[in-house]
Amino acid sequence: MFKGLGGLGDMGKMMKAAQEMQTKMAELQENLNAITVVGESGAGLVKATATAKGELVGLDIDPSIFAPTEKEVVEDLILAAIKDAQSKASERHQREMSALTEGMGLPADMKLPF
Repeated sequence: MFKGLGGLGDMGKMMKAAQEMQTKMAELQENLNAITVVGESGAGLVKATATAKGELVGLDIDPSIFAPTEKEVVEDLILAAIKDAQSKASERHQREMSALTEGMGLPADMKLPF
């Protein structure tokens, strides 16, 4: 179809590959909203649930830590659980992006979107 046009045939392939990548990126972004991770602190007394995009969607606190004299400890445990969940979300996000780029034959450490 593009025989007499030099490298334009390759350009068509590149455009198709770019469209496929865009579709896969959109699917991945949607999937990242459905993937959840759980961060913990205080040996599981406080658990924070976040999407792989880092959005906090749940918090579970064991009632045994609700002593009025332990207010600062509870606050610290909540913050630690949230930070743990966000860290795990970031790691999961990176793994999902790496899997996408590797699946498309791109270097695993390639940052997307460009």
